[in-house]
Amino acid sequence: MRNAFRKYPTKMSCYLLMAVLFLMSCKVSESYNHPVGIADINLYRDVLSTDSTSMATVPWKEMFSDTLLQKLIQEGIDNNLDLKIAMSRIKEAQANYQQGKAALYPALTLNANGPINYSGKLVSPTALFQLYGSASWEVDIWGKLKNTKRASMAALLQSEAYKRAVQTQLVSDIATDYTALLALDAQLEVTLKTVENRALDVEIMKKLKESDVVTGAAVVQSEANRYSVEVTIPDLRQNIRVTENALSILLGRSPGSITRGSLTGQHAWTNLQTGVPAQLLSNRPDVMEAEYQLHYFFELTKAARTYFYPSLTITAQGGWANGSVSQLFSASSLFGNVIGGLLQPVFNHGLNKQRLSVAKAQEEESLDAFKKMLLSAGQEVSNALYNYQTATDKIKIREQQISFLQKSVEFTKELLKYSANTNYTDVLTSEQSLLAAQLNSVSDQVQQLLAVISLYRSLGGGWR
Repeated sequence: MRNAFRKYPTKMSCYLLMAVLFLMSCKVSESYNHPVGIADINLYRDVLSTDSTSMATVPWKEMFSDTLLQKLIQEGIDNNLDLKIAMSRIKEAQANYQQGKAALYPALTLNANGPINYSGKLVSPTALFQLYGSASWEVDIWGKLKNTKRASMAALLQSEAYKRAVQTQLVSDIATDYTALLALDAQLEVTLKTVENRALDVEIMKKLKESDVVTGAAVVQSEANRYSVEVTIPDLRQNIRVTENALSILLGRSPGSITRGSLTGQHAWTNLQTGVPAQLLSNRPDVMEAEYQLHYFFELTKAARTYFYPSLTITAQGGWANGSVSQLFSASSLFGNVIGGLLQPVFNHGLNKQRLSVAKAQEEESLDAFKKMLLSAGQEVSNALYNYQTATDKIKIREQQISFLQKSVEFTKELLKYSANTNYTDVLTSEQSLLAAQLNSVSDQVQQLLAVISLYRSLGGGWR
């Protein structure tokens, strides 16, 4: 080898240079692949599923059977301002992608010039009139322009995934606020009914006092007990109004009332199929968005490497040039030329090295962000599943609690009439416990409904 190099130094140097460039170019032509082992089977904690069926693929119109809620979700999809902003981002990304494609083709320009003085006469007999076109084309030997185009495509797909993520969150937010409104309506209904019962208690206490069964203190306590419940009504109505206004903003309309059903008419989706964790990569939009961002910086890193290699540019000119306007388009006026230029960067103030270092750092950052997004998604799925189970267990227990508390209120009221061992404090305690249990029962049902909504969004449902 050493003798061959001494005998043919120029030839061997060229071979060596070509080999080095080939090995370096392998890194430039590398294709993007999904990160390996990033969607761990334990991503949902103790939920291990091999069934690929996922509720994320269920369209939102099937997931939410309430027709009034369906109308609100459709109105939000049609008018929500965040969703319109996301659509504008897609248009911007599409324009950038088209610009990246155009860079692969030659740049064409058309020029025309000729000296003319203020009087409209030629400046001199030697004046030259020209009409010519020029073209410049950078031959994409190392794939710099193609990598940039692929990065633009990844950015376009990322903007589309962002739009889906906005819609997924929008559907979830509308369903959540709608459920919150139904819960507040139910709490208000329970509270108003309780106020009616407490007002009736006051009248009963007054009659019992007239019969010397209870003292005036019991009457006063019953009055206070009634107002302690009634004072919560203004806050409930305020919360209803605030929630209606928040929901109106999601719908892209001015604040106002919301037409809705009742909490009793809602039924939680019971077929909670999560699929396998790897499906988050294709179902959950924000996870897809994070991976497209990783792909974007991967392509930019490849493009940054191409700046270390020589670039080939071909330029061409052709047209007509003559000192007389009348003879401009004659055969003798025609000219043309083609020039090829090879540029090899040698010293560029470290710009190419800096560009590559920045691209690598951005790629590493986007990979960590992708992993974090996937872990967060798994955490949300796990939390939603456990919240659903917790709410389901509480609903069963709460039904028993309310049944016994209702009997307790009835018994203490009867004992108050016929037994000296019972006073109004016992009645008051049992009534307050019953009210708290009834309000908590509403919260339990809402917790179950919200857990389903959260799980649906966490798995990536809502954009189909």
